Formats: sequence, structure tokens, C-alpha cells
Amino acid sequence: MLHVSAVCPAALSAQVTSRLLAAHGVTNLVVQRDAGVLPDGDALSFDVHEDAANPVLGCLRGLGLDENGAISVVHLDAALTAQGRAPRRERRGKLSVLRPESAPVWDLVTARIESGGDYPPSFYVLLTLAGLIGAVGLLTNSLILIVGAMVVGPEYSAIIAVALGMTRRDRRAIMSGLGALCAGFAVTIAATLLFGLVIRAGGATPEAFRHGLRPVADFINSPDGFSVIVAVLAGVVGVVSLTEARASTLIGVFISVTTIPAAASVGISLAYSLWKEAGGSALQLLLNVVVLIAVGFTGLIAQRLIWRRV
Repeated sequence: MLHVSAVCPAALSAQVTSRLLAAHGVTNLVVQRDAGVLPDGDALSFDVHEDAANPVLGCLRGLGLDENGAISVVHLDAALTAQGRAPRRERRGKLSVLRPESAPVWDLVTARIESGGDYPPSFYVLLTLAGLIGAVGLLTNSLILIVGAMVVGPEYSAIIAVALGMTRRDRRAIMSGLGALCAGFAVTIAATLLFGLVIRAGGATPEAFRHGLRPVADFINSPDGFSVIVAVLAGVVGVVSLTEARASTLIGVFISVTTIPAAASVGISLAYSLWKEAGGSALQLLLNVVVLIAVGFTGLIAQRLIWRRV
């Protein structure tokens, strides 16, 4: 169940109200005349079942409330009324795995992605810290630290924002996301390079790393067909988790497995003059970012088409 609040221009209020009264799944409709101040207009609020949210919100946008008024949407954790309970639908015949009531609310999906499309200084700080943690993990062959670095990494918000921008042909969103990724990974690589140089100059290089025993680094700086498979799977997990509102820290870890360690490996490899490994890590990073964007773009379009047919 969703709760929708809107401010509607007085000239459209009657039309909007009649549409809402006729819409499936709308309940608890309240209209307050001239209650809107910023912007001016009538204040409306109502609840709507999620299976009906897409057409109802589309109707409000079609009437211009997103441009001439205001619309806000929140999830309700509980609705303690008979009207708040989702209607039971009897389905006979073949079993339907994809049910309309489980369809993503696309306005919320878009808002969720757009909220991560801003790149404050904390985005670059977290990306750099993730790279430095990953660098320590590479030097010490510590998988725990590699996982810790992946928990910190925020890069998927930029990746999926680019994918969404591509579906909308929004050049600003695409360039902003790509710019954040390029700048963020460049700063991360520079920071890990400097860190590696300091460790090397200070004689603090772990014994195993010095003698070429680098199982964690070798996996990262040797891209192959399995790298593409993992990137594709990570991209599918990411886009499905966002559209189904099931994103979690663990999902973020899986997505970052293909990016943060590779960026850290580029810097560490350069610091130790391991040119082949640096090139392999850079290829790994580029390959996986491109694949994640492509899978995000394809996944967003495919899910819309699938749910539209349902």
C-alpha cells in the first residue's frame, strides 16, 4: 500500500478527483480546498494498492500534476482498515508466477535510482577508502579485507544512474554518472598508487607478496570469460534488486566484486612496477563497468516490457 499526497491547481481539482474516484485500488481519498500554499492549490491525499499504483500515478502525471503541482509517495508499513487490505483475486486456470500486484512501481524505482544520481564529496571519499581497504587486502592476501572494501564501495549508484539515463536518452544524467565514475576511480587508483609507493619505500611489503604469492591479486588482474559471466550476473542482481526494492548490503558486495578490487589492483600493481598486472586490472575494471551499465540498461527495459505484458 502506498500513501500519495499531492497539491493540485484549482482548475484541475475536479478532473483529478473524478479520475481518482473512478480508479481501481484508490481509497481513503481526502480533498482540502485551497489548502496548498507552496504551490498554491487544493491538497489531496489518498492510499493506493501497489498493483494499481502505476496507472494512477501515470494519470496524475498525464494531468500535469508533476509540473504544475506536486506529488509525493511513501510506503505504508500497515493499513489498519478494511479498505487498506489488498483485494484478493481469484485466479483459475494456469498458475501465474508474475502477478500484477507484485509489479514494481516505476515512479518509485526511478526516484530510487535518481536519488543516487547525485555525487557529493562523500561519494569520492567512500570510493577512495574502499580502494585503500582493497589495497591492504591485496598486499596481505586477505579476502576479508577485500569483502570489507566491497561493502564500502558506492559505485553502483552511478552505474545504474547511467543505465537509467540511457533508457531515457538523458544526456545530462549519462555524462554526470560517467564523469563521477571516471573521476572516482581515477582518484582511487591514485590513492592506492601512493599508498603502495609508501609501503614499498618503507620496506613494509608483506613477505608473501614480495615473493610473488598473490592468489587474490592474480584472480583480479587476469580477466577472462568468467569475468564477463560474473559481471553479467552482478548486473542482473543489481537491477532486479532495485526494481523489486530488495537492495541490501550483501547485494552491494556482490556488485562491487568486479570493480573496487580491480581499481585497487591497478594502483598497487603500478606502485610495484607490475605492468602486466596493472594492465590486466585496468581491463578488468573497464570490462566490468561497461558490462554492468549494459546489463542495467537492458534489464530496466526488459522488466518494463515484461510487466507491461503482465
